[in-house]
Amino acid sequence: MEPHLSIDEVARRTGLTAHTLRYYERIGLIAPVGRAGGGQRRYAAADLAWIEFLLRLRTTRMPINKMRAFARLRAAGDATIPERRVLLEEHLADVLAEIEAMRGAAGVLQEKIGYYRAAEGESALDAACRASARTRAA
Repeated sequence: MEPHLSIDEVARRTGLTAHTLRYYERIGLIAPVGRAGGGQRRYAAADLAWIEFLLRLRTTRMPINKMRAFARLRAAGDATIPERRVLLEEHLADVLAEIEAMRGAAGVLQEKIGYYRAAEGESALDAACRASARTRAA
């Protein structure tokens, strides 16, 4: 990675908008980013790695208030490692429960799709039988 990236470069790399990056900084998800002489934000490799981790948390649907709590703990230093671990373990349990719920829902959808496919197949078979019967009767 280049030594420092502009907000537009980070936006392109992460898929976040510049507005979202500024918002994340404003609410404390991202520590204040270094600035160039003209005041433009300059993101270091560590900033980008942290943003990518935040994106993973977002993918797992971690609420923003929990993300902020994790960011505050991280900023407080290594003494908070046990608290961070517990927060992530609890979130992982929620994620795994949601995955199981989604698997169950997907199974129900598969069953319903199978039912409809069978019903469509029977309807097509019934129509073919009726057509065949009409042809023989004629």
